This record gives sequence, structure tokens and C-alpha cells, in this order.
Amino acid sequence: MLRKTGDLGNGKDLKLVQTIAKESRSETLARLHASSDGLSSKQVTKNREEYGSNEITTKQGNSKLRFLVEAFVTPFTLILLILAIVSLCSDYLFAPKGDRDLSTVIIMVTMVLISGITSYVQNVKSSNAVNSLLKLVSVTTAAVRDGNEQEIATSQVVVGDVIRLGAGDMVPADMRLLSSKDLFCSSSSLNGESNPVEKIASKKPSIGQDNDYLNYPNILYEGTTIVSGSGLGVVFAIGTDTMFGKLAHDISQNDVKNTNFDAGIKSISKLLLTMTLVIAPLVFLINGLTKGDWLNALVFAIATAVGLTPEMLPVIVTTNLVKGSIEMSKHGTIVKKMNAIQNFGSADVMCTDKTGTLTQDKVVLERHYDLNLHESKKILELSYLNSYYQTGMKNLIDKAIIEAAGDELDINEIQRDYYKIDEIPFDFSRRRMSVVMANSDHKHGEHLLVTKGAAEEMLGVSTKVEVDGQILPLTAARRDKIMAQVNEMNDDGLRIIMLGYKNNPAPVGEFSVTDENDLILCGFLAFLDPPKESAKAALARLKADGITVKILTGDNEAVTRTVGLQVGLNVDTVYSGSDLVDKSHEELAKMVEECNIFVKLSPEDKTRIINLLKENGHTVGYMGDGINDAPAMKAADVSVSVDTAVDIAKESADIILLHKDLNVLEEGVRIGRKVFGNTLKYIKITLSSNFGNILSVLLASSFLPFLPMLPLQLLILDLLYGTSCLSLPFDSMSSDYLSQPRTWSTKKLPKFMFYFGPTSSVFDIITFGMLYFVICPELVGGNFSTLAPAQKTAFIALFHTGWFIVSLWTQEMVIHALRDHRLPFIKQHATPPVTLATFGAGVIGTIIPFSFLAEPLQFGQLPLSFLWFVLVILIFYILLTTWVKHFYLKKEQFLI
Repeated sequence: MLRKTGDLGNGKDLKLVQTIAKESRSETLARLHASSDGLSSKQVTKNREEYGSNEITTKQGNSKLRFLVEAFVTPFTLILLILAIVSLCSDYLFAPKGDRDLSTVIIMVTMVLISGITSYVQNVKSSNAVNSLLKLVSVTTAAVRDGNEQEIATSQVVVGDVIRLGAGDMVPADMRLLSSKDLFCSSSSLNGESNPVEKIASKKPSIGQDNDYLNYPNILYEGTTIVSGSGLGVVFAIGTDTMFGKLAHDISQNDVKNTNFDAGIKSISKLLLTMTLVIAPLVFLINGLTKGDWLNALVFAIATAVGLTPEMLPVIVTTNLVKGSIEMSKHGTIVKKMNAIQNFGSADVMCTDKTGTLTQDKVVLERHYDLNLHESKKILELSYLNSYYQTGMKNLIDKAIIEAAGDELDINEIQRDYYKIDEIPFDFSRRRMSVVMANSDHKHGEHLLVTKGAAEEMLGVSTKVEVDGQILPLTAARRDKIMAQVNEMNDDGLRIIMLGYKNNPAPVGEFSVTDENDLILCGFLAFLDPPKESAKAALARLKADGITVKILTGDNEAVTRTVGLQVGLNVDTVYSGSDLVDKSHEELAKMVEECNIFVKLSPEDKTRIINLLKENGHTVGYMGDGINDAPAMKAADVSVSVDTAVDIAKESADIILLHKDLNVLEEGVRIGRKVFGNTLKYIKITLSSNFGNILSVLLASSFLPFLPMLPLQLLILDLLYGTSCLSLPFDSMSSDYLSQPRTWSTKKLPKFMFYFGPTSSVFDIITFGMLYFVICPELVGGNFSTLAPAQKTAFIALFHTGWFIVSLWTQEMVIHALRDHRLPFIKQHATPPVTLATFGAGVIGTIIPFSFLAEPLQFGQLPLSFLWFVLVILIFYILLTTWVKHFYLKKEQFLI
């Protein structure tokens, strides 16, 4: 039985892995009903039905049921539902038969349904959009099926599949190796070990190694990465049936980083709950004490609490993210994780490697020198042997060597003269790699180890030099001369790799890092990696957008400094990985601020720098595409990769660029800021508007002999305003806003509310005064206290109608007034969807008191001339808000 039935690492799982690791290759194939030639299409279908899909399912899965629950179970909809239940009890269940009314409950349930259904639809759209976009960048694996090798999505892998693996691949499932060639695997994603270990198909676990299953030599686990070499394996567990399925999920692309924005939304929820718990009882008490009708006071307090609830917030956040991701995809930017968009927009530091981002991603071998700086075919031949026969990721340097050798040498003859025996793969601490070969028979099968690597690392393992055909000791003087030559070429913008060799190294099968010693240093390989023409302009735009670009590279200082100068970076201060050693935390925190170029870094160094920047209060992005970039990408607030990156980089990325270009990155950042701004716009405007309404209600409740508005009318007002706000994701942001990174903080919200909430209350009070002392007495025929009961009813209905219309229009106009710091309709304009939605809601709300709904909603018939009063109120309201904005911005940098 292959299916996993218990928790991770249980005895049954371990027993299965132990059994497969110890049995022969043919026994494993027989167990899985598989063949080394791969499965047939028919068997693939059968195995998928039996064992399921290669997907790690969790309670967090993007199921429609989860989306439905998330859409309706939000702090805001829960508040509405609780209030609806209270209203149901007070207005219907415990009310006298003649006074029973479900209108308030129906309106609140309608608001919940509008918010929940819209949010659900947007979440499903979001999920579908992400899935369709991810098909453009999905991670694939090479499976042997029907006797042919074919690229399939990793999710399509089934038990029994035979998978071919190479350097840079992520292992798609738990596998038993059938064959291997110099296969080195990194298990850092599972055990944190940075050094890759060799996996050998023919080697079984040793005695006493039973419980050390992670290091079984012939087993590969899902989520680990092939660093070098190649192998063929058969899948014995997939998805949640893998030994480390849960752990692989926790460190995979499905990680959801809690962004600052997520934390901010939670803070707002707490703030609103607190305000509701304070204000609603206060409104209830004031109205109960002043009017004597405690039941109506309770219902009105419930309606007031609803008014404090921005029930459309989840919908608007989701709509913003979906719209932003689609817009970014049009510019070559694929968003894998929606909640990363806000971090993308608020990033103020972008860390990136040099190669391919600032440079042209095409390295050219300019020179192949001996130690006298003379062109040498021998140097090119040795470097070709090293690059051609190594089975790790053939990077740009290897490709440049192979291309140059193909133009200048007879590579067919070289391949006939040498055959590979073994290799010592590259790692980022040694910064070199070696290949061991044997000469052809006429040279008696002499073994030859050829090593290439960074200059200082090669000098560290060399004891001799080859000069003019002579083997001489590597003296201090010769060492200094070599480094001077390297520095001189570096200053010319050339990247230098040194070459060394050793004749007749250790016996076959025993080669390791320890064999890289006593080498004969023989020459230089000089590469040119020219900067992109667009890099300088793109960096200037990023700087103008308030983003500091920091280069984190494994290359040396001279080359990086030269490229930095060419693209306009400040190269006055450059730190290397060695400069970070033995420094205090405070010193390191200062170093990462004052320096924008870090060289000769290990993957651990890159991660450390990013964490320090985050501790310093920055929102940090990291752009990478290699195996060594994965740890840094996981540490960054937002990680960016490219479609051509290795599997592990794409798995770690939040955002993937279809083109490795800083211009694309810059465009994506601006879209992220737009998404962030439109979300914040709704939060700030709605909170200040609601706060102003609550102040008005408290004042009116204290002095008016009746409720300032009926609960049902208040709910309709909130419904119309909330629905119009659904247009905000389609609004624009000013170029000023997009030119600077914005970080999310709830600390400024109270100040914003206290500035702009009372501003609207000023005009509410003016409206109350005009309605109570002028307009209503004139229409009804006397002051409220002198009227008969029927006239008082008409007076109250007219008052409610007047404030309903004025309140609705001021709420709609505040969107235009506060969306930008400039004067609305003259210096700044909302987009057509926002203008149509806000004016449309205002018109609908104005028509309702003149329609068939007037009587059931208890509205009165105001004369059309009242609309001139509304217009005057709106003009002065916009002018006063603009004046208040001027004072607010004297002490605050941003409005939204």
C-alpha cells in the first residue's frame, strides 16, 4: 500500500521508504507496476485515479467552498449579521403584532449578500486569473511516457512515472533513483543544510543509517533541488503522500506571506469594532433618554452601527488585486501571489543580481590568456573540457567557452581524445568546479583534473604555475603579479576566471573537494558582460520612483564597480562578503544602508543583507533567477523572478517577469502602487465619512425631539454609498502618488478621521438648522413644538428626506474631494466609472423620495427647489474640504 495514512514521518511512511531504498531497482519497478521505459498513457490514467494528483492539498486550498466561507465570514459581514439578528428580535420576534417590520433586517441581509456574493465572485475570478497566468510559467519536469521523453507539468506526475532530472530541476515527487551520473542534490529546503550531497542510484543505505532517511543515497524527496549532474528515477509517492509533503508545502510557492497591508486590515477591524462598541450604546442611550422610545432607540443604534461598518472593504481589496494582476500581466508581469501586489507597490529597496538584469545576459569570452597574457589555444582547450563535460547548470560562462571553442578548435577531436571520469560540482563557498578526464590510449590513459574558478579561490588551492611550458613554484611575487593582472583586466570591465590542472589525481570513484589542491595554475579566461542599453534609464526611473537598487552579486568588486559606473550607480562604497564577517549587528545595520553594491556574496550573505534591511524598516524586493537566489527570495517581502529562471527560483517567487528587464519591473511597481492607493482611498474616505455621520447623529440625537433619520433610511443610505464605492478599484492615481513608495500604517487614520469627519458634520449641522428652523416650518406651517400630531409626522418626514438627500450627496462628493489633494472637478478628475457610480447613486437617492418608494420608506415630498439648497451645500462643502486639506498637508506628506 503506497498511500499515506498518518502524520508526517510516521512509522508506516518510514518503513515504505526504507523498503524501497534497500530493494533492487527491478523490485521497485515491479512494486510500482512500472518500467524503465516509462508508463503508457493508459497506465498514467489508471494510476492517477488510484493515487490522486501530485498536489499538496490542505485546508488552505483554493476551493470554491473556502472562497464562499471567506466571502461571508469577515469582521464586517459578521457585525452586520449580528445586528440583523438583534433587529429581527426587536423589530419582529418581540414586537407587538401590529408593529412588526422586517424592512431593516431585509436591508441588512441584502447588504451582506451584495458584499459576500461580490467578494465570492471576485475571489473565484482571482483564483482563475492566477491559475491561467501561472500556466505561462508553470514548472515542468521531463517524464518518460510511451517510450518517449516529454515535458509535463509537475502536477501531472503520477506514481510509477519515470522522471529524468538535471541541474536546476526541482524534484517533483518522492523518487527512487534508477541511474545517476555525478548527481548532487541540495536538501536545504527540508533540512537547512546548504552543502549539496551526492546521490548514487546503485548505492543503498548503509548499516545503521535506517533512521537517517533524508540522506538515503538512492532516494530523492519532493521539494529538493538538483545542483549538478543527471539522473533517472521512478516516482513512488506524490502530493500529500510524499514523506515530506506538508513540509514541502510550507516552504513552497503556496506560502502566504503576511504583508503589512494584511496586518493593517486587521487593525482597522479592531478599530471599527471598538468604535461600534462605544458609539452604538451611546447613540442608544442618548435617543432613549431624550425621546423616551427605547425600542426605536435600539433599532436606530443598530442602524448607526451598520453605518460604521465598511462592508465593501473585502470586495474592494479583492477587486483591486484582480484588476492589478490583470493589468500587470499585460505588461509582462505575472502575479503568482495576489497579496504580494501591495508589497510590490510599497517596496523602497530592490535587491538584484548584476548578470542579466543590468547586463545583457549574454557573456562573451574575449580572451583566453596564458600567465604571460598571450592568447593560448591550450587554455581554451582545457576550459572547453571543463565546461563541456560538467553536468551542472551550464551558466553563461560555460556557454561562452563552448561557443568560443566551437569557433576556434576542432571540438570533435578533443572529445575523441578525452572521456570523462568524474566531476566535483560547483558550490558557492568554494566558487570553483572541477572535471576529471582520461586521455586517449596513446597517452596511456593518463588522468587529468581541470579546475576553473574565481581568481582568489584558485590561488588558494594552487602551488605551481605554468609559464612558457615550464612548471614553476607559485611564489609570493608571482601571486602578486597574477592578482595585479587580474585587477587590471577587471578595471577594463572584464570578468576573470582562472584555470588550473593536475595530472594523475586520486583513483577513480574517490574524487572530492579535497582533490582540489596542489594545482598548476596555467591561465586566464576574460569575459565581457556588457550592460544593457536600457539599464541606465531604467535605474534612473526607479530612483525617481523612490526605489533604491542594491546589487547583491557573487562577482568581484572591480567588474561590478565598472558595470555600476556604466549604468549610473553610486560605486563610492562597495562591501564584499568578507567585510560582513565579525561585525556587530549595529555595524551591519549601518553598512547595508550606506552601501548599494555588495560583491563576492554567498547565498547566506544575500539573505542576511535582506533581513537587515527589513529590520531597518524597509520593504525589500529581491529579483533572482538562480539556485543561489532561492533563500534570499524567501526572505524578501516580495520576490521577483523570470520565466527563464531555474525551477526553485520560480517556485520561490511571488511575481514572475516574462522579460528580465528593469523597465518591466518599474512598470509593475507603479501598478502595485495604484492598487495600494485605490484600496487605501476607500478605507480613508469611508472611515472619515462614517465618522462625520456618527458625529452628526450624536449631535442631532441630543437636540432634536425626534430621530434624525429612520433606521431603514439610514441603512438605504449606507447601501447606496457602499455600492457606489465598488467603482473605486477602477479609479486612477496621480503621477505624484505613483512616484513614491507608500507604506501601510493605521497610525495616521485617526488624524485623517478627526480632520475630515467633522468637516462634513459642519454641513450636516447647517442642514439640520435649515430644515428644522426654516424649510420644514415653512412647508408645514409652523414650528415643530406648535404643530398638531399629523403635522409633526409630516415635519419629521420632510426633515428625514432633506437630510437623507444632503447626506447622500456629501458622502458621494467626499470621494471626489479626498481622492486627490487638488481641487476636485477643476484640478483633478475621477475616472468615468467612479464619476458615473457616485453621481448615479446620488441621483437614485434623490429620486427615491419622489417615487412609489416614498410612502413605505416614510419620506416626505420636498419641493424641487430644495435641490438648489443641496447644490449650494455641496459647493461650500467641497471648498471647505479643500481648505482643510491644505492645512492637513502642512503637517502630513500624503493625503491618501
